[in-house]
Amino acid sequence: MFSVGHLSDLHTTPVRPESPRQLLNKRFFGWLSWRINRRHIYRPDVLDALIADLQVTTPDQVVVTGDLTNVGLESEFIAARAWLERIGHPERVFIIPGNHDAYVPIARDRSWDHWAEYVAGDSSDSGGELEFPTLRRRGPVALVGVCSARPSPPFRATGAVGVAQLERLEKLLTELAESDACRVVLIHHPIVAGATSARRSLEDAGELREVLLRAGADLVLHGHNHRTQLASVPGPDGPIPVVGVRSSSYMGEKEYKRARYHIYDFEPAAAADPGPRYRIRMRTRAYDPASARFVEESEQPL
Repeated sequence: MFSVGHLSDLHTTPVRPESPRQLLNKRFFGWLSWRINRRHIYRPDVLDALIADLQVTTPDQVVVTGDLTNVGLESEFIAARAWLERIGHPERVFIIPGNHDAYVPIARDRSWDHWAEYVAGDSSDSGGELEFPTLRRRGPVALVGVCSARPSPPFRATGAVGVAQLERLEKLLTELAESDACRVVLIHHPIVAGATSARRSLEDAGELREVLLRAGADLVLHGHNHRTQLASVPGPDGPIPVVGVRSSSYMGEKEYKRARYHIYDFEPAAAADPGPRYRIRMRTRAYDPASARFVEESEQPL
């Protein structure tokens, strides 16, 4: 048995611009939202409790599918690095960026470079250009990080994978299909048609689904919608489960968005089993306000 913990949409970094000039763009609206509302409902104490729970559940790997920051200030990337170090060592924690981590154009050395060891795949050269998809092989699982994060206009939270990355992804998934690896694709935006509004969508989701139809995968994990979402997309050997996880820190009034994280258990199927090569079980851990800790909420096969 091999387990992977899935977190997303941490949003607990404070928005403290060094000068007003940093807000003379889309960031102004994000800063205003944070001042009025978001800083009260995305709570560091909830993320504290989640990290404490990870010390109890001890998944073999932890993946974070983006949105560690709010408006992508360099100070936020530095603050998010501190959270990542508390979650675990870079060898055990693998992340991809979300749209809030690409809120406006910003140089890599002032943004994702602060997380370099956590974003990098096994073969990445830390001194070279970061290229997605990234790949980490851990136990029986191949974690494939796809980047959909790119700056978008005000009041939009769209993403895109891009033609070049889609081509590399198809080649990588096809190569992994020849191994015995359980292929888990990580992306921030949901990929299922109709999963979110047009202003928050993945613009080339259709093209990504076509890649998965041809090359296949065993599981797709995403964040972005701050909801638990269970769906599937067609693959060459049958449906591919697609699972969205809630925010790791949300404690606002909307019960259906209250903080959760998932743990996936992977177990090789019996040789005579005609179905998928791996049995995957999803366990949901939910924040309990009464005890101020995360507790087991449910589990189900995928």
